[in-house]
Order: sequence, then C-alpha cells, then structure tokens
Amino acid sequence: MKVAIIFGSQSDKGIMKKAADVLREGGVEFSAHVLSAHRTPELLSRTIRELEAAGVEVIIAGAGLAAHLPGVIASQTLIPVIGVPIASGGLGGWDSLLAMVQMPRPVPVATVGVDNAANAAHLACQILALKYPGLKEKLAAARIKMKADFAKDNEKVEL
Repeated sequence: MKVAIIFGSQSDKGIMKKAADVLREGGVEFSAHVLSAHRTPELLSRTIRELEAAGVEVIIAGAGLAAHLPGVIASQTLIPVIGVPIASGGLGGWDSLLAMVQMPRPVPVATVGVDNAANAAHLACQILALKYPGLKEKLAAARIKMKADFAKDNEKVEL
C-alpha cells in the first residue's frame, strides 16, 4: 500500500500533515513531495513517473489559489488523485475547490472539502481497502469505535 502526498508549497505543509497523520495511524506507507504544476512542471512529470514505477496506488494532492496541481497530476497518470483545496488568497478556498471539482472528462479529481486533508487520507484508505483486507478490517473497527464514542458522548444532553 503506497500513497503519495503532493502539495504545491511549503506553506501548505500544516494542512497536508493531517493526511500524513491519518495514513500513519492506518499503517499506510506514504511519501511527501513539494512540487509545483507551474514552477517545476518537468520535475512534477518525472516524479509522477517515479511514483508509478514505485507502485504508488493513490495520490493526495493539495493546492491553493488556481489549484491546478491535482488536475495536472491526474492528466498524467491513471493513479486515482484526491484533491485537497487549500484556503489561500481572498476567496477562502472556493477558487481551489472549483478548480478541482470542475475537471473535464475523462480526467477526474476526487475532491474533499477545503483544508480537509484528513478526509482525503480517509478516502485513500477506503480505496486501498478494496485491495487490502487488513486495512479494511482496521477501517471497520475504527467506524465501530467512532459510533460507540459518539453514542457515549451524547447519551445525556443538558441544555
């Protein structure tokens, strides 16, 4: 099981660390890369080829502003790409979100909510769980625990 986390700037590191934390918790191997679709396009293309050769199965890509990074990655590989729109600039991440969800066919980018890198990692784990029964068992156990914790925390509500 291999996931690559790619983001366009060191300033995105805090958001994208949330994906790394979820993957670590699930025991999923990952690598992290700071690459730009605009500033280092050749390096991005070379890295995508290297990730394919290394057996990466899902790519999580975070970007702000015009947010072309996930779409450019998706245009160069058949590996599923999960986009994380990052809030930056004056539009609070809406520009990034729309850039990711409005991809032309047949080049989709699965997209999570603004700054929600943790959900991107959860989705990556669900994709991988189709192939890896051990991970599927971990996810199922985590869901059962989540439901029990929620019920316990909310059994008595006082206003």
